[in-house]
Amino acid sequence: MIPAQALAYNGTYALGGEAELLTGGHLRCRSARGRPGLEPASVRPYRRRRAAARPCTGTHPGGALVRTVIAAFVAAGVLLAQPGATGKDWPHYGGLYSAWRYSALDQINRSNVRSLRPVWAFQTGDYDGGLQATPIVVDGVVYLSTAHNWVFALDGATGRELWQYRYPLPKDITTIYGPWNRGVAVGLGKVFMGTLDNHVVAIDQKTGRELWRVNVEDARQCGCNITGAPLLVKDKVIVGVTGGDSAHRGYLNAFDANTGRHVWRFWTIPGPGEPGHETWPGDSWKYGGGATWMTGSYDPELNLVYWAVGNPAADFYGEDRRGDNLYTNSVVALDADTGKLKWYHQQIPHDVWDFDTAYECVLLDLPVDGKMRKLLLNVNKSGYTFVVDRTNAEFISAWPLVKHINWVQGIGKKGELIGRNEPEVGKPKFLCPSIGGGRSWNQGAWSPRTGWFYSTGLEWCQEVTAVKEDPVEGQPFFGGTFEWRHPPGEQAHSHLGAYDPLTGKRFWSYRYNYMLLASVLATAGDLVFTGDPEGHFFALDARTGEKLWSFQTGSGHRGSAVTYEIGGRQYIATPSGFGSALAGALGQLWPEMENFRKGSTLFVFALPEGD
Repeated sequence: MIPAQALAYNGTYALGGEAELLTGGHLRCRSARGRPGLEPASVRPYRRRRAAARPCTGTHPGGALVRTVIAAFVAAGVLLAQPGATGKDWPHYGGLYSAWRYSALDQINRSNVRSLRPVWAFQTGDYDGGLQATPIVVDGVVYLSTAHNWVFALDGATGRELWQYRYPLPKDITTIYGPWNRGVAVGLGKVFMGTLDNHVVAIDQKTGRELWRVNVEDARQCGCNITGAPLLVKDKVIVGVTGGDSAHRGYLNAFDANTGRHVWRFWTIPGPGEPGHETWPGDSWKYGGGATWMTGSYDPELNLVYWAVGNPAADFYGEDRRGDNLYTNSVVALDADTGKLKWYHQQIPHDVWDFDTAYECVLLDLPVDGKMRKLLLNVNKSGYTFVVDRTNAEFISAWPLVKHINWVQGIGKKGELIGRNEPEVGKPKFLCPSIGGGRSWNQGAWSPRTGWFYSTGLEWCQEVTAVKEDPVEGQPFFGGTFEWRHPPGEQAHSHLGAYDPLTGKRFWSYRYNYMLLASVLATAGDLVFTGDPEGHFFALDARTGEKLWSFQTGSGHRGSAVTYEIGGRQYIATPSGFGSALAGALGQLWPEMENFRKGSTLFVFALPEGD
């Protein structure tokens, strides 16, 4: 086994012998993780054993010149092939179907960002739960959703309200997820939203009038709801569901965007007779979690929808569900028309740490060993970032996003976990990172100009005690208790860094004393934007990490900034409004955070006219 520090990136890898771990260093190979499901006819059982070390070789072209050539190739080809990629709009949750969170707009750039100023602000009035949404911008109109399922259409240049829609939430709806909402989908003349009582609604894009409404499942019975933004693919609106910490069986649904008719459902936990069902003993599959609570991606060329699946339930106690527990903690690739599974890649078999794989699926076309590959990058709560071939699930690499990781010794050359450190029944165990994740759900960003992936990372830990519980349908099903803790030798903190997406080589890092819990926005102006819990919205130099500009919005940031252009003027919009269960629990580590102000305001910035 090669020590972690010996795996430092220097532009080329040529490793052999017992090269195996990806801990502080970054090893990548072309091996598949046991061919993890090109045809899901059979699956491997979960075993508590250390994987044997095997030879591994690989090369990766590095250096500034190669990076520049790659960036130019991608920017000229892949970027412009995606709707909205020229930057005038922000048409999807991740900006593009590929979830880059990047805009080609460069009117606001490193040389003039210090002149950025607010041009309008819109207060939603919905303050309980904060403002977690990603605004969607189409044809100069901003569509913004709030915690209690209100939707506003705003003039993107002035902030003037064009219409508002308020979903009639039943007063008796209670859930462990909410109230919050992370965004809408816009297209085909409609605005689509999932609701806290587990409905999908379609709203007229011009008038705000409700067109149709369908119930996905009884929220009172399932203990689940919809908080993520839908994904509109052709004539289908695809919607995930929460419920990973409840006694519930997860799924992903597609509805006809014009009528609301149900088109297909993919169960994230296979039922009897389906491939993968054998990874769930007894009746554990009926209440096994597997939520699809964030938003997926789409590759139009392959006609594949990529969705990341959350943890199994119970979260910390796994003895009643011994096995790999497919398809939890997996990225699944589904035929967009039928919902049929094409492949899967499971990152954490038999998860007993609540380390969801539910975050963004970033689609990248990059060279690997001198050959252009169609890749998918996914960050999960475990502190690791995984990269696979998005055509066939072949494992490419995995690398650590944070320093404090002790739940596993490392990731092997096929993507397997090595040296599992699991919670114990009745005995507190110190584990890193915390249940809050090595990163929260807020997305990172990839810039084709630098070729770097920008992401926050959270350095914190927890004490976990596993507890055997019997499932009750729709009720919380954690299987344990936990308390947040500072990591060994230092205070909990966070950072925003620039990384090589294949190797995890870090080029710069910006440190912050609390938790950075907002998404990242990258632009062609070589800027990276995000916000912090104290209310600062700020811009960093994408190439150096230097802070260039900051503005105090009055409340912390939990949502996602976007950028768009109207009439030749570039705007930056950011939701301001701290909230969510995670935000409320941070007082365990920082008592002063309990007094951080709530809010629900969209701030929009631009350069002074004439600049």
